[in-house]
Amino acid sequence: MAVPVDTQHFLRLEIVAPDGPVYDGDVAMVIIPAVGGEMGILPRHAPMVAALAIGECRVKTPANEWFSVAVAQGFAKVQFDKVIILADAAELASEIDLERAEKAYDEAQKKLESCRLGVADEDDCLDPYVEEKAVARAKNRIKVVRKV
Repeated sequence: MAVPVDTQHFLRLEIVAPDGPVYDGDVAMVIIPAVGGEMGILPRHAPMVAALAIGECRVKTPANEWFSVAVAQGFAKVQFDKVIILADAAELASEIDLERAEKAYDEAQKKLESCRLGVADEDDCLDPYVEEKAVARAKNRIKVVRKV
């Protein structure tokens, strides 16, 4: 005998960055950029915690529409019907300013190149690891907003 499917069952998604909440609402599905690869999460998912990579988080709404969020490193915690994403940075694709993202990418590239060449000013105190992550975050924001 077939088990009836509850079509009104959704996930509660909370995306939080250091600046505050980015998204809080019911969704049908979430695809997160986990360190080991993308992971799809549906309602009634087994509890888990996953480390996030810099990438695109794709969200399917109850109205069967998709939207994207650019996320940086962090963690996703799944608890049956709730997903909490805690990211170092997160921004809805619809709110990303492409011109600002491209400028941030160019500046991060310049700083990274200064680190690599060893020509950074002593006052800058640049860290190559931090600058590489800044380049990756800016590049991700540009990729995500261009898909919209």
